[in-house]
Amino acid sequence: MNWYPRENYLKKIRDFYHETDIIKVITGVRRCGKSCIMETIASELKESGIPTDRLYFFDLDSKAYHKILKAEQLEALLESIPPVSETKYLFIDEIQNVKGFEIILNSLRRTNEWSIFITGSNSYLLSGELMTKLTGRYIEFEMFPLSFEEYEGIKEFYGKAIASDRQEELQNYILEGGFPRTIQMDSISAKRRYVQSVIDEIFEKDIRRRLKIRNKNTFETVQKYIINNFGATTSLKSLKKAIEQSGTAISEATIARYIKALLDSKILCECPRFDMKSKKSLSGEKKYYLADTAFYFAQNTDNRINFGPVLENITYIYARSHDYSVSVGRVGKLECDFILRNDEMRYSYIQVAYTIALSKETEDREYRPLEAIKDNYPKYVVTADSILQQRNGIEHINLVDFMRNGKAF
Repeated sequence: MNWYPRENYLKKIRDFYHETDIIKVITGVRRCGKSCIMETIASELKESGIPTDRLYFFDLDSKAYHKILKAEQLEALLESIPPVSETKYLFIDEIQNVKGFEIILNSLRRTNEWSIFITGSNSYLLSGELMTKLTGRYIEFEMFPLSFEEYEGIKEFYGKAIASDRQEELQNYILEGGFPRTIQMDSISAKRRYVQSVIDEIFEKDIRRRLKIRNKNTFETVQKYIINNFGATTSLKSLKKAIEQSGTAISEATIARYIKALLDSKILCECPRFDMKSKKSLSGEKKYYLADTAFYFAQNTDNRINFGPVLENITYIYARSHDYSVSVGRVGKLECDFILRNDEMRYSYIQVAYTIALSKETEDREYRPLEAIKDNYPKYVVTADSILQQRNGIEHINLVDFMRNGKAF
């Protein structure tokens, strides 16, 4: 089957296709497209002349291999592969299902006979033993659900209609989300049932198995509250107060444990706060964004869009998918929505709003934090406005056009 080529990720991985001393680790929330990326890589290797008898693909969530749960079982499976004199290519999907997998992979890597690609759906994959045994011997490529330009690209790839009005297409993206499988579905209800099934799968496979959740209802209360309040400045104290007001008694320690589970399973992304004056991270209050806005709409029947946090969420995921480190900036008493840092340690600053065209007061509110930053790195006001302006060297951009072109901040 031909998969939509997600070039934003493929171009990062290609330099390592033939490296036998570095394990390629592809991480991301369940169903975001990790398996398809690996199959696309395998297809590209075939097209380059690598014969199929040197390509091996094992999906550990599939019926054929789901009983492989121990290191010795994985070892026996790999030892059954016939030896060849040239490099073999190994693809293992959902490797975290196997306890002690890192021992097997490390020994395999040491042979220099294999180019190894693995995927995992939670942060446990890159913790503990793997970090110890494979330090400096793996590279992580983090994936997200479809960004806006990928959303339009995959619709075109599969012959689905794209709205001519950019505001309508943005709204479609917000409500439907970016899980690749949903592009094949025509009704919004089917898309939401699918996303809810992803949430349920994450709980069963990535959370319940690893945490002793004594009260599933309490966990779901915390999960729903965090999802419903994405993009809001949050502390454990304020979360505890809000959740207890709904009738659920809970400790801050339990809330912290549940949030960590949601972060590890990659439903949530944590955005730390950074003080521009002291150049230090701020503890306590944080913001949490969703890996995909579909998580919110799958759990809420209301289709009304609060564009403020939604556009922040989309901007955050877009920046992360283009390899920026992202934090919230405090500039004195003002707050800058996002500070971005790229691999070359260059910064950019972003304010996000649905529109600044309503009043001079709205415009000033968005420009003021950026004007208070005195360095010469790029500064952007990101909106859905059609009419754009410039002010004091700050660039006003339309988010849809910017993402459609795959631009970098």
